[in-house]
Amino acid sequence: MERHPEVEQVGFVSFGGNGDVSGSLRMAAGEFCGNASMCAAALYLMRRGEQDLPRDGWETVKLRVSGASEPVEIRLKKESSSGCFLCSIAMPPALKTEFRPFSFGELSEDLPVVFMQGISHIIIEKESAFYGLLSQKETAGQAVREWCRLLSADGLGLIFLGGSGGSPSAGPGIRDLTPLVFVPGIDSLFWENSCASGTAAAGIYLASKAGEAADIFFREPGGVLRATSDPVSGITLLGGRVSLS
Repeated sequence: MERHPEVEQVGFVSFGGNGDVSGSLRMAAGEFCGNASMCAAALYLMRRGEQDLPRDGWETVKLRVSGASEPVEIRLKKESSSGCFLCSIAMPPALKTEFRPFSFGELSEDLPVVFMQGISHIIIEKESAFYGLLSQKETAGQAVREWCRLLSADGLGLIFLGGSGGSPSAGPGIRDLTPLVFVPGIDSLFWENSCASGTAAAGIYLASKAGEAADIFFREPGGVLRATSDPVSGITLLGGRVSLS
């Protein structure tokens, strides 16, 4: 990460058959990373070769991932036009979602926290008094560090949500999402281009808030991720594209 400042997280992969699990991914600080999981699954298919892909082109890869108690399932399909992989990952379920009191400087407010395996995320919507931190980068960094200690979290994201999603029953909504992620184990602080677990957390929160399943496209600095979350079943699927170079 010191040599390559554009790298936001580092994961270590090991591929080898163990039942239906194809390998393992451990992030540098033991956190969970959905984007890295999708990339690791794509790397596995490239290493294995694509001659054994099913007729419809979709392949399922299971990986053991740090921060997740059960193997993570990723579905992939290579796009012939771009060489990218379409991915869909079944995200580990949230442990709980609840409002917690937070203070910083002169501001104080209850904010929703989605507690997940390996990382937690605070959702900050445009109506929040803390939304101004989005334009105060240094102050936001101080706040996420302090709140991470307060929550004793393995990792913490501040997920800034802009736009309006409309009614979930009216079809996929669109929201703007900007993630700031702090991982204390390696003292890593990044305004990330894309955050899969933060996107899933946003989908989980919005579905819980609406009281019904949510299907939302999130526009992030590095591209678009789609999250579908059902508050009844607790299942959250994340979709996006990855490319390897």
